[in-house]
Amino acid sequence: MEVQQFYYDNKIVKKFIYATILWGVVGMLVGLLLAFMFLFPNITDGISWLSFGRLRPLHTNAVIFAFVGNAIFAGVYYSTQRLLKARMYSDFLSSFNFWAWQLLIVGAAISLPLGYTTSKEYAELEWPFDIAIALIWVAFGVNLIGTMIKRRQRHLYVAIWFYLATFITVAVLHIFNSLALPVSALKSYSAYAGVQDALVQWWYGHNAVAFFLTTPFLGLMYYFVPKAANRPVYSYKLSIVHFWSLIFIYIWAGPHHLLYTALPEWAQNLGVAFSVMLLMPSWGGMINGLLTLRGAWDKVRTDPVLKFMVVAITGYGMATFEGPMLALKNVNAIAHYTDWIIAHVHVGALAWNGFLTFGMIYWLVPRLFKTKLYSIALANTHFWIGTLGIIVYSLPMYVAGVVQASMWKQFNPDGTLTYGNFLETVTEIIPMYWMRAIGGTMFIIGMFILVYNIIKTVRQGEEVEDELAEAPALTKVSKHRTKGETWHGWLERKPVKLAIYATIAVLIGGIVQIVPTILVKSNIPTISSVKPYTPLELEGRDLYIREGCVGCHSQMIRPFRSEVERYGEYSKAGEFVYDRPFLWGSKRTGPDLHRIGGKYSDNWHLNHFYDPQSTSSGSIMPAYQWLVKNELDKSYIEAKMRTLVKLGVPYSDDEIANAQQSMLEQGIQIEKNLYSDPDFAKNYEADKKSGGEDFVEMRNREVVAMIAYLQRLGTDIKVKNVEN
Repeated sequence: MEVQQFYYDNKIVKKFIYATILWGVVGMLVGLLLAFMFLFPNITDGISWLSFGRLRPLHTNAVIFAFVGNAIFAGVYYSTQRLLKARMYSDFLSSFNFWAWQLLIVGAAISLPLGYTTSKEYAELEWPFDIAIALIWVAFGVNLIGTMIKRRQRHLYVAIWFYLATFITVAVLHIFNSLALPVSALKSYSAYAGVQDALVQWWYGHNAVAFFLTTPFLGLMYYFVPKAANRPVYSYKLSIVHFWSLIFIYIWAGPHHLLYTALPEWAQNLGVAFSVMLLMPSWGGMINGLLTLRGAWDKVRTDPVLKFMVVAITGYGMATFEGPMLALKNVNAIAHYTDWIIAHVHVGALAWNGFLTFGMIYWLVPRLFKTKLYSIALANTHFWIGTLGIIVYSLPMYVAGVVQASMWKQFNPDGTLTYGNFLETVTEIIPMYWMRAIGGTMFIIGMFILVYNIIKTVRQGEEVEDELAEAPALTKVSKHRTKGETWHGWLERKPVKLAIYATIAVLIGGIVQIVPTILVKSNIPTISSVKPYTPLELEGRDLYIREGCVGCHSQMIRPFRSEVERYGEYSKAGEFVYDRPFLWGSKRTGPDLHRIGGKYSDNWHLNHFYDPQSTSSGSIMPAYQWLVKNELDKSYIEAKMRTLVKLGVPYSDDEIANAQQSMLEQGIQIEKNLYSDPDFAKNYEADKKSGGEDFVEMRNREVVAMIAYLQRLGTDIKVKNVEN
């Protein structure tokens, strides 16, 4: 048998490991800053690009796509070459994958704080970046599949199945969720509106967690846990069941993020049913991972790599038990919009993704540099302080979530809300926010320990970029099943067929849920009184998106007695037909705003933006003084309206032609309303005198557009106006 020599490409793995560590530090530091903003809301006072609303998507994108994304690439590039006994298909594609991905991350780090965002959860980047993501992802896929084709190992190991499913599904999710029409170089409107946009977004959002944060890490688990433990995978048959059931069921579960909303009931119920079923394959994977360590528990006690991996798999099991539980309607009614969800997300992110990444790095780096880990003691210290950090972070957030839900829903004997003022809830959970900040600080201290340990390990090692290997050439065999070969065994040597079957498995759920919602009009009943936004309201809505207000405020009143009493009439599907994108939100740090229109005066809104604590004592909302000072850019309004017309919004030619005049007239009316406050009039006149030639009339400032939008919310249908 011919034995061939070749070289594994280690330098690409090293690059991705360095990037993982760098962006991990950055993403976690931004997260820690955000945690302290709950305690000191004006800590970045007056700096628009450091405001909470703009930094929150930077944090999520940095952790998901920069830290976890680079870790995925590092693990996949290392394990794929060894599992397939071949160098990656193309050194150029490997290098392109790395440098283009880092450039994309830098672009995100610049554009998101500047307010260029779509506001879609985990998909905030604007359309040029979406195109770049698709191109980079295709390059990665070509490299992966090309390596499978030139492999020297006949059968594809389970880790490769998960990598393949990740590539296929993320590509489908990203492309369909990102469909939009551009207005300018960094502004677009979603191809979907309202309820349809919500369904597509959470089909993507839930499955971004599934197929970017879970399936590739399951592949890494199936490779690195057996390697670190020096044990075979517990059950080959269980891995087959785990893979196919997981990728088929996961794709259906997205609607559980939209329970009790305006989404059609049938779609909600499908999401619940498949979420409950999802528990079985998820725990099958956890069991397979943990039982792989049978006979190696003595090693777990002494090896920090295995410690990290055990807690990672346990965290995966906890998160995947909690997910189906949160999808139950009675539990979801309590937990949704509260800090319970923040705890749930971070158990998965910090334990599953974070700890598996740390374990992988501690195992990989000594092998890549032909040395030993600099300090086992430091790695163990990192493990314990990181574990304690996760506990100190998450437990108070669970408590905060339960406190929020119980306070929001509590009534007096006379039928009034016991805690009618939303801020009473905020004040009550401030101690839990302190605990979260402390837990986050501990976790990032552990990250700095890793940085030091890895730097010292690299410095004492050797620079080996191309590692010599040898393996027999792969001989041709029958295209058909051979005697005694199982169906799946045959499929494991057919990467193209495996890819096709995996694609079919993941597409079924999406087609069943999304196509009827988009194509069957009766699923989204219209309301004749609901009209498109005026030009000034449209500009205000875009400012609301720019400032990331959706990160703290929902616009979806659920049909609960407590919410109707607190906010007003529950939200109807037909009210959102012109909302591109939808802004229902997923967390209530502040109250719901769907019925805010007409509830407060224009002056109240102005003062609330300039100094939130002056209107709402105890508020943790930061000041948005730049909105009061900045001139509104009206130059794109006609292009925005024409783009929306292409998407089905019924603006007439006259409305587009007269957009500037319409904005001026509505702005003048709001300016007059503001003058009704003597204090405003006095301060405004003083501002005018000091401004000189640079003075901007109030009617032309950003805050006026924002006020116009907020005063419109929820007023298209007649509702009972209630106090908050």
